[in-house]
Amino acid sequence: MALRKFKPVTPGQRFKQISAYDDITTDKPEKSLLCPRPSTGGRNNSGKMTMRNRGGGHKKMLRIIDFRRDKDNIPATVHSIEYDPNRSARIALLFYADGEKRYIVAPHGLKVGQVIVSGSGVSPDLGNCLPLGEIPLGTEIHNIEMNPGQGGKMVRSAGAHAQLMSREGKYAVIRMPSGETRMVLCACRATVGIVSNIDHSLEVSGKAGRSRWLGWRPRVRGVVMNPVDHPMGGGEGRASGGHPRSRKGLPAKGYKTRHPKKNSNKYIIERRKK
Repeated sequence: MALRKFKPVTPGQRFKQISAYDDITTDKPEKSLLCPRPSTGGRNNSGKMTMRNRGGGHKKMLRIIDFRRDKDNIPATVHSIEYDPNRSARIALLFYADGEKRYIVAPHGLKVGQVIVSGSGVSPDLGNCLPLGEIPLGTEIHNIEMNPGQGGKMVRSAGAHAQLMSREGKYAVIRMPSGETRMVLCACRATVGIVSNIDHSLEVSGKAGRSRWLGWRPRVRGVVMNPVDHPMGGGEGRASGGHPRSRKGLPAKGYKTRHPKKNSNKYIIERRKK
């Protein structure tokens, strides 16, 4: 995995720094695992804009990803490592011994031809998926379930990994990428390894047009709006706008938005570092 830099032939290439895509082995996805992904432009089913600054962008097909990893004790061979326009990580196409094909989120270091397997009792090797109760302490993991059989929900973005710290009864203690320490049932599954495309955070678009290709429209700061449009708008000259707030008036920095009586609070041992 490497980054590609450009000679400043044009203004947009002066600071451009993108992935070299040297870890990708094919540019043709598996057709049986594709489905349409309609573009919403940030609107809900009644046409109301619920997410600002979205719209346009290149057409995308959705890759059906196997987050459950529920084909137990059936070996699968890695056929290819592919680009997925819907996520920051790479995906791997698996050919199972019984003939089925599935996509998974590819861990860093996974190679074509490698054999991986999931289920209870398998070895904790790179790419294997097994319950947290059977993974050695200190192992770096990703694609972690929150409830048994639900499928991986946590730690799925590029370069992310959690660490299995300890086990207390029926719970495993995990340190999340944010620094938060929380408990998860030992029956929940996780995949061994770090998520691929670890240099994703170092990429630089270089120009606004590349954001438009990804479906992001221009974002306007609140302090340059009028008072009718934003709580921080208005004022003479470059007024700071007072306390940082969202467009709906909620404080934006330091204000805790997590519900104090949320059911999962009892599983969090230490909150994330500020």
